[in-house]
Amino acid sequence: MNRPLLAAPLLVLLLVAACSNDGNPQQMHGTLERDRLELVAESHERIVEVLVREGDHVPAGAVLLRQEAGTMQPRLDQARSALAEAERRLADAVEGPRQREIDEARAALAGAESALETERREFERVDQLVERKLLSASARDQARARRDAAVAARDQSRARLRLLQEGTRPEQVRAAGAVVQRSQAVLAELETSAALYAVRASRAGWIEALPYKLGERPPAGAPVAVLLAEGTPYARIHVPEPLRASVTAGSRVAVTIDGVEGVLDGTVRFISAEAAFTPYYALTQKDRARLSYLAEITLDDPRAAALPVGVPVQVTMAAPPAEPR
Repeated sequence: MNRPLLAAPLLVLLLVAACSNDGNPQQMHGTLERDRLELVAESHERIVEVLVREGDHVPAGAVLLRQEAGTMQPRLDQARSALAEAERRLADAVEGPRQREIDEARAALAGAESALETERREFERVDQLVERKLLSASARDQARARRDAAVAARDQSRARLRLLQEGTRPEQVRAAGAVVQRSQAVLAELETSAALYAVRASRAGWIEALPYKLGERPPAGAPVAVLLAEGTPYARIHVPEPLRASVTAGSRVAVTIDGVEGVLDGTVRFISAEAAFTPYYALTQKDRARLSYLAEITLDDPRAAALPVGVPVQVTMAAPPAEPR
């Protein structure tokens, strides 16, 4: 007789609780996260220098560690030497012959002209002696050959002086410039490859982990530094299936964090299209309610910038409207 009387108040309390949940915000839980960057080794060379420690804050572009250059260093030295030689040749081509070279060529021409005059007079004397039958014809032929050689030497010295006075041809300057550009390109390529032996921070942030120590040889492509990016962190939560239809990218939410006063405004920046758990069989209504979808929420409040990762957060979203009865 008393059971119906006891069951009636309990039924009323359940109905009141169910009605009170309609239209009320629902709360989801998650953690603060930051963009996690893995910086990998470009080669299988030994780590020769580690410049940071775990927990250090580093600016973008800072060198975190260096690997041994190996055979890259001799190639760099050779390329730098080749560039220096090419630049010297270009400078000589642009500057042209020095005055000392011109003076030397002018002196050589004067000597050649003097030698030619001597050989010419000697030929005339020999020719007269041959006419008088005092020397053989072969002596005249030899004198003529020496005179002709002196003429050729005089013409050669004159041409060299004229060439030096005219200076370097534009084609030679362009050719020397092309050699310099080619040497610069080779050196730039090697320097780019050598720069990969120094692991740099791609963004400002904090060093989370250094998996390899000084002296170790990481495999090429293995992460040698893990970086947590600087900036405002984001909240990573799981949206239950009943709320999935009402949550889209750009939705506004309210975020509360332990130790932070008040409510922080947030914006949903991403929500997964697939549930975190998707069985292969058909789901009942009860099973569907257990599904959840990964979502990421950008915190718009500047107070969140200094918060560490891993801090629990509570995100409040409006519950879906009640179905008409």
